This record gives sequence, C-alpha cells and structure tokens, in this order.
Amino acid sequence: MESDSPAVPAGPPGWARALLVANEGLAFVLELVAWGAIGYWGWSAPVAAPLNWLTGAAALGAAVGVWSLFAAPRARVPLPTGGVLVVKALVFGAAALGLLATGHPLAAGVFAAAAAANTAYVTRARARWGTPGQPAA
Repeated sequence: MESDSPAVPAGPPGWARALLVANEGLAFVLELVAWGAIGYWGWSAPVAAPLNWLTGAAALGAAVGVWSLFAAPRARVPLPTGGVLVVKALVFGAAALGLLATGHPLAAGVFAAAAAANTAYVTRARARWGTPGQPAA
C-alpha cells in the first residue's frame, strides 16, 4: 500500500548526526567569537576614550545586523547558499582581520581556519542531510 505523504530524508546515520550537531554548536560559538573580535577591534581603535566605546558598539552592531539579516538560520532576507557564504566570509574575515590588527596573529589564524573548515563542513552536511531537526531542502 502506497503512502500519500512525501518521502522524508532519512537524515545522517548516528555518528554523522552527532558530528553535525557538534559542528552546528561550534558554528554558533564561532559566530559569538567573531562578534566579540569585531567589537574588540572597534573598541581598540585609536580614538579618544569615550569614542572607543562607540566604535566598539558600532562595529559589533554592524556585524550582528548583517549576520541576522542575511546569514542567520531565520534571516530576514533569505539568500541562496552562495550569498550566505559570502556574508559569512565577510564577517568571519573581518573578525580574523580584527584579531590580526589588535596584535593576535595566532588567534586570527586559528579562528580563520576553524571558521573556514566548520562552514565548509556544515554547508555540505546541510545540503546532504538538512539541518538537524528539520527535513532536507
């Protein structure tokens, strides 16, 4: 007997599901680190003392605003995968450059490598299996 309901992808096997969920968690941590690095860069800008708080808040606000509009899972302006990857590259790249500009080259390199590897894995896994807890697109 045939079912009228559409086929739901089986999703990843157990080990791959655990890896995907862990990488989704790492993606969230990397987003927070990126925002912190961008805010720190803005705060560290060579401006007068009261203005450094403003530059830090403005840099952080811009990064969070761009991310929430275009790259967040529930973005206000949905983009195709390529567009989301461009936004992520810009924000993560700005964070890495901010770490580099504030005298943290090792942290910048580690962050950039982790963000690139995580974004590549999560993007590929989502394309193959969908987001955990949601069917594949």
